[in-house]
Amino acid sequence: MRVAIIGGGSIARLFLDHIRRGDLGEGVEVVAIAGRSAGSRGKSLADEYGVAFASGLAAVLAQRPDVVVEAASHEAVREYAEPLLSSGVAVIVLSGGALHDDALRGSLESAARRTGALLYVPSGGIGGLDALKAACIAGVDEVGITVSKPPQAWKNIAYVEKLGVALDGMTEPRTLYEGPARGGMPLFPANVNIAAALSMAGIGFDRTRLRVVADPGITHNTHLIEIRGRTGNITIKLENVPAPDNPKTAWLACYSALAALKLAKSPIRYGT
Repeated sequence: MRVAIIGGGSIARLFLDHIRRGDLGEGVEVVAIAGRSAGSRGKSLADEYGVAFASGLAAVLAQRPDVVVEAASHEAVREYAEPLLSSGVAVIVLSGGALHDDALRGSLESAARRTGALLYVPSGGIGGLDALKAACIAGVDEVGITVSKPPQAWKNIAYVEKLGVALDGMTEPRTLYEGPARGGMPLFPANVNIAAALSMAGIGFDRTRLRVVADPGITHNTHLIEIRGRTGNITIKLENVPAPDNPKTAWLACYSALAALKLAKSPIRYGT
């Protein structure tokens, strides 16, 4: 399996380390790291690990990847995903919040069905999507998720800065957003992608409720999922260790991307 990675952060490094050690099996190799320009983090990471650096779609395709892992941004999803799928290349999307855009999601799904290329949005830092999908067949009335993270995880976010929240020195939890998941996706593009996976696996972006909290009393990125439906009530709480170099991301979400390579077989899959 020839793997290309869009992005040069902690997830890209995690892939490189585990694939180099053979943890994903024989024949799996990273053939390219993609970034916007030679000044991006991806270029230095590619040089460090001795793999090709690719800037732009054509350069990525030139490396003949079987699967491309998007680990960069909503913008990267919009730029790369549909052309890759249309070229028959599987795409694992980690910035799933970009797919709150129905037109974008529709174009990706259409391309995947047309070519048979895999479109896969992993579960990320949450679990229980299998139970949610089963419950939806019987009928689900409510799905909600509360995303609570330490204050530092919400720094350098335009929406939070506009709220005027003093993240330094907080002494009690503060709700930053509460409403439909669709409304929260563009406000926290690097923090609540797990709510996108929950929405797509369940009852959609408009009916899934999202609450975002800055909580100085916690050290883990905490996700509380509540589901109410005909098959019963489900409550799941996950307390995730933040990624070492990125407090916005759960370490589990990084490993979820690795697990996706082992689990992915159908043309379209949201969650596990």
